[in-house]
Amino acid sequence: MKNIIVIAKPRQKRGCGNLFYFKCILLVVIMFGFFSCSENPETYIQHVEGYWEIEEVTMADGHKKEYKFNETIDYISVNDSLKGFRKKLKPVINDTYFTSADAETLELKIENNKLNIYYSTPYANWKETVLEATSDQLRILNEDENIYVYKRYTPIKLDLEE
Repeated sequence: MKNIIVIAKPRQKRGCGNLFYFKCILLVVIMFGFFSCSENPETYIQHVEGYWEIEEVTMADGHKKEYKFNETIDYISVNDSLKGFRKKLKPVINDTYFTSADAETLELKIENNKLNIYYSTPYANWKETVLEATSDQLRILNEDENIYVYKRYTPIKLDLEE
């Protein structure tokens, strides 16, 4: 009789190995879903222009300051080449405003999947990042890590006819 040598392969643990691969695949799917849901900053551009009233500021340390009444509002104008200006206006009744000749020139740029606003005056240059821009709200992060939340300004209209 011949001697038969049987070499046995060790059995693999099917439950744990398959579970590991399942977890890896699930993690990849979740990460893909998370990153594909992030906003495209180009969609913010159409909402930046207009009249904005500051609603609140969240300081870098987490402290919040709410604005219940504003004497001034910001008017942002942007042209097709993504350049424009921002002015401070004092609203009066029936869509009229007081303003000065002062304005901050600005330029919008998409960098690193973010919409940045570059401001320039004769005295200073600075950058802010648009965190969100919708038809109703504008959230901006400045260089000091403060978050400014603006709401779309609605003018005061009075019926002055008697």
